[in-house]
Amino acid sequence: MAFSRMTVRQFEVFLAVIECSSIAGAADRIGLSPSAVSQLLAEFENELGFRLFDRTTRRVSLSSAGRDFLPTADAWIRHLRFAEQAARDIRNRAVGAIRVGVPLVLASTALPEAVTEYAEVNPKVIVRLCDIPTQRLIDAVADNDVDFAVGPDHPTVPKVNRQAVFASSWVLWCSPSNPLAGKTSIRLDDVRAMSLVQGGRDHKWDLERMVSEQSGRSPVVPFDVFDNATTAFGMAAQGRMVTMAPAYVAPLALLFGLVPRRIEDAETIREVCLYSPAQRVLSPAAEDFRNFLSGWLRKWNADLDIPLPPERQTPVP
Repeated sequence: MAFSRMTVRQFEVFLAVIECSSIAGAADRIGLSPSAVSQLLAEFENELGFRLFDRTTRRVSLSSAGRDFLPTADAWIRHLRFAEQAARDIRNRAVGAIRVGVPLVLASTALPEAVTEYAEVNPKVIVRLCDIPTQRLIDAVADNDVDFAVGPDHPTVPKVNRQAVFASSWVLWCSPSNPLAGKTSIRLDDVRAMSLVQGGRDHKWDLERMVSEQSGRSPVVPFDVFDNATTAFGMAAQGRMVTMAPAYVAPLALLFGLVPRRIEDAETIREVCLYSPAQRVLSPAAEDFRNFLSGWLRKWNADLDIPLPPERQTPVP
């Protein structure tokens, strides 16, 4: 049998006639004329190869073949309506599974709060956080390992677009017992005199960039560089060492009892960015969450309570 010519309308007419027990009632229910309903039924029966109804002058009733076919037709319509609802939800950004690449600090501070708030109005959308080292964020987006990523600024590749979300000063973090915590003015020379530890290879790169912008200055060599920022925070919390990181790490650094201090002769800015694929289209849900996250992160950063001392009013010579 050539089932390819069966239509949704024919299934709807078949079920409507059953529910209304008459062709006239079915026609009134679905907004067609009785003759149109009869024509659709005849075409449907012709496609199926058997009669669906036994007809008399007063009523129509399911034939034996029609009763056998009814469960299948009913299931087909229910699956079709389910598919229509699923398409509607996808179109309206109401469902979907999203993979977001994010480094450790943001994955443990900002993103869980953002995902929870988004889920309150989009409960059918599943957001999966993929904690990825900062230096791999760009590749993860380019290789389709994640839908998009959020993290510190890095040079991109042609397959990835970068959108700056907010800027954050790169500062020194130390224990209140460290000598630098009590200084009103901290310079790179003060940092050189301390044991500096860095959490993350990208932070080491930031340090090198910061010093390179100061012509004629000798490098600041970290005592050690760890893969995770939390290790550096833990070492700095003991009081003998210090670390450097963007101010936005405050929610995590403050848990270790660290305090932030500006480095006044070499202050640099770190941008947090959204990285999206340049050559493929995000799903409606992923695009919606990315747009939500962009505004949400700006507000999150603006609301951070970072106990930075006030900036000097006169430049450091």
